[in-house]
Amino acid sequence: MGAPKTALLTVAALGIAGVAAGALVVYGGLYDVAATQQHFQPVYSMLETAMRQSVKMRARNIEPPRLDDERLVMRGAACFRDKCVQCHGAPGVAQGDIGKSMQPLPGPLVDARHHWKPRELYWLTKHGIRMSGMPAWEFRLSEEDLWSVVAFMARLPEFTPQQYAEATRVEPTGAQGAPARPACGPADGAAPLRAADAQRGARALPQYACSACHTIPGITSSSPNVGPPLAGMGGRSLIAGKLANTPDNMVRWLRHTHEVDPLTAMPQMGVSEQDARDIAAYLAALR
Repeated sequence: MGAPKTALLTVAALGIAGVAAGALVVYGGLYDVAATQQHFQPVYSMLETAMRQSVKMRARNIEPPRLDDERLVMRGAACFRDKCVQCHGAPGVAQGDIGKSMQPLPGPLVDARHHWKPRELYWLTKHGIRMSGMPAWEFRLSEEDLWSVVAFMARLPEFTPQQYAEATRVEPTGAQGAPARPACGPADGAAPLRAADAQRGARALPQYACSACHTIPGITSSSPNVGPPLAGMGGRSLIAGKLANTPDNMVRWLRHTHEVDPLTAMPQMGVSEQDARDIAAYLAALR
């Protein structure tokens, strides 16, 4: 009986020592979080492996559409120009300052098709990668746009710098030669509205940076003190002290904030009609 007891005590002591060491690193500020320093290679490799396995598992049941449509590829080129180049670069185009200054460094995607299947690239583009700087585009791009980016990445290794420049050239419009409107992104009215989905609304809230200013029950955040907490929002009688608290008025407030209150410091976040309905459903349930 002595040996098992000794082993248990040893394991317990090692566990306590591990917790104490972790607490020292965290609360003692020993871990350098500066983006001017890279992760240690073992940490980087571990995180990269965990990311790859996570994506493969979650994307395994996605069925890609046909991706050889030239129109889809060209639309994807425009989306890539508008949303991806600043971090990943492109043939003959360097990353922007944001991309070059991030850790981990977002690499070029010219070889993405050799490392990822189309369904995995779609999942990555739609959902992003937490704590890496890779954003989730689910609330910024339509399904067609998401797949168009995947279609373009499948063809990206074939593009020379000259071909890429031609495929992504912005035609001037108007008397002043203003650039054309963005080539991708969901437009209101492009898809029929569906019933409000409170669960999706919970996911939309941080995607529109609501949790950066408000503490919201069920939404992870720090402790912001910029805007009022939204606990009990569903039981309040007024929205912003001006509108009766109804789902339609919440949608109006989220989408046309400055029309409702021109003096408010709350910015208009470009919330789509469907996303506003989903968010309103979630907030209405906060009692």
